[in-house]
Amino acid sequence: MESYLLEFCNLLLRWLHVIAAIAWIGESIYFVMLDNSLTRPQGIQDQRYDLLGEMSSVHGGGFYHNQKYLSRPPFPLDDKLHWSFWKSYTTWLSGFFLFCLLYLSNASIYLVNPASPWAWAAVLTPTEASIAAVALLIFGWLIYDELCRRISPEMQRDGILSVAVALMMTGVAYFSSHVFQGRAAFLLTGAVMATCMSANVFFWIIPGQRRMVAALQAEESPNPLDGKRGKQRSVHNTYFTLPVVFLMISNHYAFAYSNETAWFIMTLFILAGALIRQYFVLRHRGHNVLTLPAASGILLLVIAMIAAPSSTPAAQEEQKPTTGSISSTMPTSNDMRAVTNILHERCTTCHAAKPTQAGFTAPPAGIRLDNDLDIRLHHIKIKQAVASKYMPLANLTKMSDEERLLISQWQP
Repeated sequence: MESYLLEFCNLLLRWLHVIAAIAWIGESIYFVMLDNSLTRPQGIQDQRYDLLGEMSSVHGGGFYHNQKYLSRPPFPLDDKLHWSFWKSYTTWLSGFFLFCLLYLSNASIYLVNPASPWAWAAVLTPTEASIAAVALLIFGWLIYDELCRRISPEMQRDGILSVAVALMMTGVAYFSSHVFQGRAAFLLTGAVMATCMSANVFFWIIPGQRRMVAALQAEESPNPLDGKRGKQRSVHNTYFTLPVVFLMISNHYAFAYSNETAWFIMTLFILAGALIRQYFVLRHRGHNVLTLPAASGILLLVIAMIAAPSSTPAAQEEQKPTTGSISSTMPTSNDMRAVTNILHERCTTCHAAKPTQAGFTAPPAGIRLDNDLDIRLHHIKIKQAVASKYMPLANLTKMSDEERLLISQWQP
């Protein structure tokens, strides 16, 4: 019962995270659309107010007329004023708690990367890997914030800043994919972006808006930099949105994060997401720039080519053990019993009706490998996961290259 309650709490926390994220992203995309769809006000304007633009729309069986004022709005700034921040905080907090529950509490399985090409990373303990993961989130935000402060403090060099932020995220992708396991690397890169997004709201957007409201209530002129800085960080958030969404669901696609060039694949996905978002931003302004989705499609095609598994006979021949090696007596690839024995020895600590591996109360993804029927049912996923070296996680059960070759050539 205790295991069931833990799993059910996990489900509720994940659901909360998804609900809050959808609400935050939906509201953010709506306001970006509204901001980019404003047109110059028509007719004589009341000079007491500084109406920047307006938009008319139809939706849900009715008509709307939205107006934006930079300051001095013609309505009271009271308790009815809508603020957008709780959805952001709830998304980040629920996501961090999920990360603690799933990754930090099982760091030896999900974070530690003994196959890291960096010697110091390959020998990290679970505790050290957990500290490194949290530190990446903190320093990711600090570096991003420092870039914004130094490169474009008054929003005069935002183009250069955008390039700097893109290079920073490429560095995060490279670092995370060399230190942590693939799935965690993708998730952590997305988490760095999500942390920057939520921190933008907490440290810059909302405080600036509060100062503007306080100044207007005191019948003073608000500092225009507060509005400009809030707009700058909001723009960054909107371009982070689609890459973050992809990175958060990337754990379903081992072909991407188990690849030797995972950091490059990750970078291309981030760029593709930003290009798609730019297309919609310009579309709201009345510009249908089809080269943007086309460029994104090309990037996705490049990813497909890079991530594609090598299945040519020549490639398989190169993997065959030499005569006289310990595996020269391995059974043929059609030997079901040989494959079953390997899976039972290397995989059923997790993929069984009752897993013995700490941290698991049920077989991951519902896949059981403790019987022939389920092994045959999932044979395609088994071959893909084993051949890509995604499974076993961190190779904790020491599956050999010869065993991987046998399973990858197995024809059930």
